[in-house]
Amino acid sequence: MTAPRVVTLHPGDVAVGVRGDRLETLLGSCVAIVLTDPRRTVGAMCHFVYSGPSAQTTPVSTAQADQALAAMAQRLQVRGIAVPFCDAYVVGGGNMFPEIVSGASVGDDNAQWALRTLAAQGVRVLSVDVGGRVYRRLRWTVGPQAPQIEAVPL
Repeated sequence: MTAPRVVTLHPGDVAVGVRGDRLETLLGSCVAIVLTDPRRTVGAMCHFVYSGPSAQTTPVSTAQADQALAAMAQRLQVRGIAVPFCDAYVVGGGNMFPEIVSGASVGDDNAQWALRTLAAQGVRVLSVDVGGRVYRRLRWTVGPQAPQIEAVPL
């Protein structure tokens, strides 16, 4: 039997784990999407920045978000899991510069991109923890429990 792994994701990373593996990351304005099969035997996480319209979108940043989700889909498909049949959690998208940005922030754009994209793919989102003026530490052990989210003040 293989021991459970602990994988720490950084911006641009994608990871897939099986029951018992732990996926974790620290988020500011970036967003993490967690996808899992309904039985919670396999899970995937990506950590991305989209930098949407209010942040003067560049093709590179938009591509990172698209590529992260495509990589998750491909890695899940190898395990026989199709994204539209997954459940999702969306976390992050904070405003890291509240003294400078009073309206929509990069974090807001990141979160909205994730929610729009998952909706377009027919993915059921179980929980959303986005926005605000905090960092978030996200930890998830692949299995039946929801991810653990800890707010870390600026």
